[in-house]
Amino acid sequence: MLPRIVITGMGVVSPNGLGKEAFCRAVLAGKSGVKRISRWDSSHLLVHIGGEIPEFDELAWVDARERKHVSRVVPLCIAATTEAVKDSGLDVAGMSVDQKRQIGIVLGTGGGAQEFSEQQYRLWHSGKEKQCSIFCIPSGTMGTIPSEISMRFGFRGYSHVVTAGCTSSTDALGYAYQHIQAGVQPMFVAGGVDSPITEGIVKGYTMIRALTQSWNDEPERASRPFSSDRDGFVLAEGSWMFVLEEYEHAKSRGARIYAEIKGYGATCEAFHRVRMSDSPEEPARAITLALDEAGIAAEDVQYASLHGTSTEMNDRVETKALKLAFGVHAYKIPMSGLKSQIGHAQGACGAASVASTLIAMEHGRIPPTINLDKPDPECDLDYVPDVGRNAQIEHALCNCVGFGSKNSALVLKKIA
Repeated sequence: MLPRIVITGMGVVSPNGLGKEAFCRAVLAGKSGVKRISRWDSSHLLVHIGGEIPEFDELAWVDARERKHVSRVVPLCIAATTEAVKDSGLDVAGMSVDQKRQIGIVLGTGGGAQEFSEQQYRLWHSGKEKQCSIFCIPSGTMGTIPSEISMRFGFRGYSHVVTAGCTSSTDALGYAYQHIQAGVQPMFVAGGVDSPITEGIVKGYTMIRALTQSWNDEPERASRPFSSDRDGFVLAEGSWMFVLEEYEHAKSRGARIYAEIKGYGATCEAFHRVRMSDSPEEPARAITLALDEAGIAAEDVQYASLHGTSTEMNDRVETKALKLAFGVHAYKIPMSGLKSQIGHAQGACGAASVASTLIAMEHGRIPPTINLDKPDPECDLDYVPDVGRNAQIEHALCNCVGFGSKNSALVLKKIA
């Protein structure tokens, strides 16, 4: 029998809450974290809003000298990882080198350090190359992000990054789960981070008409998954990190256990670099693979946290996939679209979904999908609109769909 893998620590830096407790209160209350962009001037663009975290103090996590050489994602991820490790009860400072060799990092990110690269290129092309970081090349890559976390905490196990678009952090958690099951390492810190609210990224997404342009004057109403008047997603930043370990190991050290990861499934449609196929077959298959690995039937799932980007095709195809995977039971499962509250955190969105699901399981309350004023007739499932709902959740699904036709799903089980 394969070992059981559990989540024992959680850390959060989110547009609607700095820290796990603030995020918990916001998510259950349906508080939006979408606001007007304030960290730079967006007045010349068509999009002026995002799930930004202007109150986050980067210099509380990296000093001013180091901040010149790293992307914003680094302090975001350090903050979330610090909370996750503390929450897990691990005494990192008291660990030996051999003990730290047993802890790995696997991090999911989409744009990752692109913010840093944009900044560096802007300096180069404006004749200010002397202001560029000497680490402009290595710090502009994705692989340096988990390395920064490894160095900060002294973890000497695997230090890997998964960059698979929107499914990145779901896959990172899936990979950590599989590595522990296979006996590669007994413990992982895993999750996601992204900070894509930059001029270049906003312009790029505007070119492919992916971002909403209709709600600049009402940011909190802008992210509207499954609503008939949705017209694009809202970019968001943040980091959601977790400590994963084998169940018996967690019990032996008296760790608090949030939930068990019971199943992971991933597929690819091999269809298009951006668009989803209109067929729900592959996203449904990812869900079915996760359910099969978990050893449960569709009827055993009491809650689903959805990808729900607030784009016309994604919401419609995801709804069709849920119906294909769950059959008639799809209509009986309460579901939430977290992006309605925080926007789309790109490669970190799957980890954000896991965090909100753990909160729902712990508190016995399903977070609402806000801004669902005018339900799309083709999106006709129970998305728990506007107000949360009490529910006892034993098994939950976290679903994720990404660019490049990728699909990933995790099944979580509450530990009694």
